[in-house]
Amino acid sequence: MTENSNCEIIRVEHLSKSFGEHQVLKDVDFVVNKGDVICIIGSSGSGKSTLLRCINLFETPSGGKILYHGQDVAHTKNPDLYRRNVGMVFQSFNLFNNYNVLSNCTLGLKKVLKMKKAEANERALHYLKIVGMDAYQKAKPKQLSGGQKQRVAIARALSMQPEVILFDEPTSALDPEMVGEVLSVMQDLAKSGLTMIVVTHEMSFAKNVANRVVFMDDGVILEEGTPKQIFESPKESRTREFLGL
Repeated sequence: MTENSNCEIIRVEHLSKSFGEHQVLKDVDFVVNKGDVICIIGSSGSGKSTLLRCINLFETPSGGKILYHGQDVAHTKNPDLYRRNVGMVFQSFNLFNNYNVLSNCTLGLKKVLKMKKAEANERALHYLKIVGMDAYQKAKPKQLSGGQKQRVAIARALSMQPEVILFDEPTSALDPEMVGEVLSVMQDLAKSGLTMIVVTHEMSFAKNVANRVVFMDDGVILEEGTPKQIFESPKESRTREFLGL
């Protein structure tokens, strides 16, 4: 993978994050290039979700830099401006229950991007169609299955047309039969060239869809490489242990 500045979107340097005495991230370096589909794997508590939340500035890093096109945004005064370009899909959907599907997807367009209602509706419907949820535009979240809610959440993130989307264990709150429908949408997005960082326990998705796999353990990136390198011949004994090799 080339790391020239033309295609580099995000660079994390010496990132650390502590909650009180507990250090969750320790000196993490990480690069995201345009078109990357990066899967972050590792056991619970290894710092995967905290890394994602720092990249999206839901958590303020304790140390280090987060460079977006070369600009350090770690302590920006306007995280919403940055988040227009770096979207997030959460494991628990985070939809507004009192809004219907279409309104959930247009809220950011109208409030943040100041779009007119007709234009916002048109754009949101375009992305709802891509994830197969346009027929449910008038439904409220409580009328939807978990898989449908997550597809709406993905459409909402896509509607902002961000440069990168972060997925924080997007299938972990779903019943097993719904996991496939969400992974299928994500696979199509990866094929379309969307830059994605995915924290996941779905090893087959990481193996088949990612171009880079990052293994985290105890707050550090212990190993990263192609899916073939990580899943077939990992260098670290801890990676082999995690993968049951």
